Amino acid sequence: MPWLQLLIKTNTEQAQTLADTLSDVGSSAVTLRDAADQPLYEPPIGETPLWSQTEVIGLFDANTNMDKVLLLITEALGHCPGYTLNPLEDKDWVKEWMSHFKPTPFGEHLWVVPSHHAEQHIPQYPNAINILLDPGLAFGTGTHPTTAMCLQYLDQHPPENLHVIDYGCGSGILAIAAAKLGAKSIMAIDNDPQALTATKDNANKNSVTDLFTIQLPEPLPTQQADVLVANILAKPLMDLATRLASLIKPEGKLALSGILSEQANDVLHAYSPLFDISVFKQQDDWVCLSGTKKPDIRGK
Repeated sequence: MPWLQLLIKTNTEQAQTLADTLSDVGSSAVTLRDAADQPLYEPPIGETPLWSQTEVIGLFDANTNMDKVLLLITEALGHCPGYTLNPLEDKDWVKEWMSHFKPTPFGEHLWVVPSHHAEQHIPQYPNAINILLDPGLAFGTGTHPTTAMCLQYLDQHPPENLHVIDYGCGSGILAIAAAKLGAKSIMAIDNDPQALTATKDNANKNSVTDLFTIQLPEPLPTQQADVLVANILAKPLMDLATRLASLIKPEGKLALSGILSEQANDVLHAYSPLFDISVFKQQDDWVCLSGTKKPDIRGK
């Protein structure tokens, strides 16, 4: 079926109204994306910020009465916005999107493999460990430097027969990697119920569900971890320093990611009273820290 793509550039105040209007008037899919290369690194908890210049894109059946759609948009916004209307060729857009995601290695052994490649994928390493994970809108697939560095940390420090906590688990990719690298038990924690559902589904896809406990941050786990990984953002990581320390055994291991290079010293300062900690790796503008909990620190 042929399609029409309606692209409208707008601002923060009107982007969500416009997106809702496109959905109401029959758009099959609505996408919001940055129109000015403006990074958004640390949104406040519970907020979904938008760029000051935002492109709102609606996908419509080619038979849609676009004059009517534009009239309804004008009524909703109070003015007629500038727009671009383009025809799209008829193709399987899901298949097209998925084709861009290939098996990707992380470190010596770990591969993240989209499920549509699983059967034909032949690892380059004789002891390759495959994590089956499909790309999604909200959760990590290993392609972002912050996730990639955590995977590399786990690959270099396999948690064989250890208890691992993945704090801020998202898709569960780090927890699944730990399980496939020999962990004896995993606790995956996130404050987003959708992330917990995604983690459960992905753990099941990778046949490691029996190793998992999946939960919200409260109540606090009673079993301390041998290894804790947290790929969040710098400000939440600093706020959570004491809590995360309380979840790790004395001399247990820690890996932190989601930290911009200019934020690294602040995070190191927050954790250095509790851990012997340093920069593990830097990739692009992001760093991953790793450390060992001091033996005389019990946490609170």
